[in-house]
Amino acid sequence: MISLVSLISFTLLFIHGGSTQPPFSCDSSNPEIKNLLFCQTGLPITQRARDLVSRLTLDEKISQLVNSAPAIPRMGILAYEWWLEALHGIANVGPGVKFDGTIKAATSFPQVILTAASFDPYQWYRIELAIGREARAMYNAGEANGMTFWAPNINIFRDPSWGRGQETPGEDPLVVGKYAGMNRFVFDARVSLRQNSNLLLKTVRGEWDFKGYIASDCDAVALIHDDHGYAKAPEDAVVDVLKAGMDVNCGSYLQNNTKSAVLQKKLPESQIDRALHNLFSVRMRLGLFDGNPEQLPFSNIGTDQICSPEHQILALEAACNGIVLLKNDATLLPLPKSTMLLAVIGPNADSPQTLIGNYAGPPCKSVAPLQALKSYVNTTVYHPGCDMIKLKKEAFDRVDLFLPGRQHELIIGVAKSTKRPIVLVLLSGGPIDVSFTKDDPRIGGILWAGYRGEGGGIALAEIIFRDHNPGGRLPVTWYPQDFTDVSFTKDDPRIGGILWADCFSTSFRGPIDVSFTKDDPRIGGILWAGYRGKVEVLHLRKYLRDHNPGGRLPVTWYPQDFTKVPMTDMRMRPEPSSDYPGRTYKFYKGDKVFEFGYGLSHSKVTSDSVRYKLVSELSAEVCGERKFTVHVGVKNHGDLAGEMGEIQFEVNPCEHLSRANEYGLMVMEEGTHFLLVGDDNHPITLII
Repeated sequence: MISLVSLISFTLLFIHGGSTQPPFSCDSSNPEIKNLLFCQTGLPITQRARDLVSRLTLDEKISQLVNSAPAIPRMGILAYEWWLEALHGIANVGPGVKFDGTIKAATSFPQVILTAASFDPYQWYRIELAIGREARAMYNAGEANGMTFWAPNINIFRDPSWGRGQETPGEDPLVVGKYAGMNRFVFDARVSLRQNSNLLLKTVRGEWDFKGYIASDCDAVALIHDDHGYAKAPEDAVVDVLKAGMDVNCGSYLQNNTKSAVLQKKLPESQIDRALHNLFSVRMRLGLFDGNPEQLPFSNIGTDQICSPEHQILALEAACNGIVLLKNDATLLPLPKSTMLLAVIGPNADSPQTLIGNYAGPPCKSVAPLQALKSYVNTTVYHPGCDMIKLKKEAFDRVDLFLPGRQHELIIGVAKSTKRPIVLVLLSGGPIDVSFTKDDPRIGGILWAGYRGEGGGIALAEIIFRDHNPGGRLPVTWYPQDFTDVSFTKDDPRIGGILWADCFSTSFRGPIDVSFTKDDPRIGGILWAGYRGKVEVLHLRKYLRDHNPGGRLPVTWYPQDFTKVPMTDMRMRPEPSSDYPGRTYKFYKGDKVFEFGYGLSHSKVTSDSVRYKLVSELSAEVCGERKFTVHVGVKNHGDLAGEMGEIQFEVNPCEHLSRANEYGLMVMEEGTHFLLVGDDNHPITLII
């Protein structure tokens, strides 16, 4: 995977402050350095970066091609760390931030998949702004070794078995594009992006005019020769990635093999210069070669921005808005605040840290769901359900879409033993085949709560007890179990990532087939709570009673039988001749546990006053000018307020009603398109 780190998302939002001043380049008190061309702030950055690179020796240049770039004292160049992570808050992944100084925590927002379920771009922007402030404050305090934080992961969540789907905004390209702008992009199944010069140089640098830097994923360059055998020698791998347009290697491979590539005349030094020009240009744009940072913009934000009350409130709000209500038979939810006795079952209910999600740092505070629920119901009985827990981790994918181990058995057992319907809360990073729950009257409610961040426990409780009206929608399709075929992994010694937990798994990173719950009357409600971030306990309380849920699924939840589709086949479109069903809601028309965009509320919400132009006559000359406005009103028929804003947007037929042909060119076809608003289809006739 290649990281395209856009300065717009984070680095230009960072602000400076704090009592401890970090060292800086181009110190005016250093007469040997201050008059050099690259220190002259009145010159264009391109000219300054070119001057700096020209003054470095070959060994010094090579030292700057890796994530932990060392200092070059003779030029006044400071050490710089490129590997810093901020997927949903400042993380302690990588060497850039350790939380071992005076700063011990940072605000942990919900995992990306849950944040995406709010379908609220302005909320995403506010989260990025908060993370940017905290990141710059950490740098200013001397507790972050760089200012370019990696985020987000915008790979499309194509396969429900993928172990890292929780890090993405879901399966829809439009939603993903809105979430990220352009920071990362998906892979080409044939040629590694690290070696794809047509994409990195012609498209990204040329057509997109990208001004940031391009980094490899950590240790990815080594794979080209050492694992994949794509390059015949280590030096060839170095040549491939630098000529393709990569700038910095997360890892040490370029440090170890670039000089020999130059000495063997496989790599011209100009390719190194090109990469360093991009890297130093970024550092100059951040003001790192402009002299004393206390005299620069963004110099007034200190550590009071970290874990600030405003950021705590935002973390709670984001967790509330992302949780998705999947089932609510006989309006089991919200539970009345007069509830006298509550039984909570499952180890994750009392484990706030494991539900933060991956790529996270220590949260400012975190309340487990059990604690939040106890604040509503004094007599709360808790049982973990089992004693053994197995963990899932980044390198692993899922062998099926079912709940792991004996969780299915536990849910049915609990539902059978109770006199009233139960509420099932699903904590996962994506789809689960829970088909058994959908028609079971014993399962009256289902909530998907994802990985909710530090505010998630409180958010979940607020929704369950009517302090928040859920409005989340699924950002991914929930497929049935037989959608995905991972049988190819069973005897492959290179694949060690298929885990099976005897009882519980602490982190489900994708959809789960919980079809058995949907029609079971004993399961009266289902909430997907995801990874909600640090406020998770109090959020859970709010969801149970005080909050009207509004989240929507960002991915389709497929039934377990979706596993017949090979994980190694990532084609999006269906192919009837081979029974290939296609992927994501755009192409897959088979059975689903829950569909993309699905989500209920504590109150009935309908769309009304949909207004738009029915016919658009287009020609090549007027295509770009012929836009029309669509207005969608939203009405809440219940007594509990919720969030689903009135929508008005502009449709450009050339942009929104066209498609790319096999040559990558935009084409438009005459015919009828449909605007989907809620359960209604509104035709738009296109005449060319």
